[in-house]
Amino acid sequence: MNLDQRFNLEGKVAVVIGGAGHLCSALSKAFVESGVKVIVLDVADDAPGAVDGATYMRCDVASKPELFACSDQIIREFSRVDILLNGAGANAPTPFFEITSGEIQKILEIQLISLIYSCQAFGSHMVGQRRGSIINFASASSGPPLSKAFVYSAAKAGVVSLTQNLAREWAPFNVRVNALKPGFFPTQWSMEHFIDDERKEKILGHTPMRRFGRPEELIGATLWLASDAATFVTGSIVSVDGGFTAMTI
Repeated sequence: MNLDQRFNLEGKVAVVIGGAGHLCSALSKAFVESGVKVIVLDVADDAPGAVDGATYMRCDVASKPELFACSDQIIREFSRVDILLNGAGANAPTPFFEITSGEIQKILEIQLISLIYSCQAFGSHMVGQRRGSIINFASASSGPPLSKAFVYSAAKAGVVSLTQNLAREWAPFNVRVNALKPGFFPTQWSMEHFIDDERKEKILGHTPMRRFGRPEELIGATLWLASDAATFVTGSIVSVDGGFTAMTI
């Protein structure tokens, strides 16, 4: 197999959970442009323009019955799933002593529990077909945790643990499970709720590249992990963070 063939994704089928979001819409578009048949699952009522060329299914992935119904429909229509990208997200800046049980449940459901459900639903098909690539979203907050994101950080630590557990379990079936570990790729919401001027200076002071990431800068690592160029890569947590995790003093 030559180099072009190893990176070729033409004709593969990818499910992108959270594909209408800030980061995953860019990744969904990159898959489409690579010749992948993309199915976006999201709770947004309508498919945004960023995922033109993809099949859109409204799905509450925190609901196990709803997610499994969507997965069954996808398998019926597309026969297989080669790539699963888990990118659903939720966060909150609530001070620790003020965090409610509802907030805890919501963040854990979206960040971790829905990921378990999706790996059950689509991972079972991949194990059966003896091939697949699962890419989860970890975070710079996976560990050591960032301030102001208590439940989110705990959930993302769980994502790393689950990623490595499933990588070990499913390697004999040629199903690879890895995670992206983005640094700071702020949305408008996070700029309003998490990143004031003081926090921005601290983040950039701890990032050797001295800037935030752009969504398209996750594309290379994502396409690599999805492709046959990464057939011996599993259980890896791939940092795309401008050097954030390499920084000390």
